[in-house]
Amino acid sequence: MKKITILILLVLAAKGNAQFNKHLFSKDPIINLENFQKQRLYFGFYMGFNAYDFKIDYKTDVPDILVKKTTGFNVGLVADLKLQEYVNLRFEPGLYYTKRDFYYPSSYFPTIPSNQDKIREVNSTYIHFPLLVKFSALRTGNVRPYLEGGLSTTLNLSSNSKSLDDNLDNTFRMKAWTTNYELGFGIDIFSEYFIFSPSIRGVFGLKDELIRDKDPNSPWTSNIESIKSRAVFINFTFH
Repeated sequence: MKKITILILLVLAAKGNAQFNKHLFSKDPIINLENFQKQRLYFGFYMGFNAYDFKIDYKTDVPDILVKKTTGFNVGLVADLKLQEYVNLRFEPGLYYTKRDFYYPSSYFPTIPSNQDKIREVNSTYIHFPLLVKFSALRTGNVRPYLEGGLSTTLNLSSNSKSLDDNLDNTFRMKAWTTNYELGFGIDIFSEYFIFSPSIRGVFGLKDELIRDKDPNSPWTSNIESIKSRAVFINFTFH
């Protein structure tokens, strides 16, 4: 399913790129969907990819915990409310899958640790609720770039926040809810039948997400001041 989705996205991106080149260099382009964005409210959906990371702050100067990242998958819906000609309010709830691994230095442990002790898997299934303001530039032919930014809240369904076990039992716990601010840019490409909008967006967590172990001297959590999510989203939106 993931390979099929990637193939579909590549085909649509290629079509969008062809549209972009055609209308960018054409002397007298045919204007597609000329009145579409004059609607007060319209909807769409998106698919894409994410690269989640963590920003870790420490209480004392120690070797950094290595965070191994993987590429995740996004899917969601878009509701777009026109505030004025160049400003829109967007709500983009979605489901985001990702995985990160923590690799702890041996110096964190009072004795020689096992490989199992040094590695913690952080699997995350997020339900993401961003509320964004979209600032569009003047449309040129069938291309319209834009900037967007706003706030979001995220529910981590895999946080283990209610677990009574902790790292001593090989369970890494995170808070279920977190808040973020987001900044990004994209391009609306108007085809004959729909608008294709590739975009890239940075996501920056605002609050500490770590739940400490019961042992105040835990090698996994005692020296961590805060852990905050960082992410890059690449989304392909269709209206």
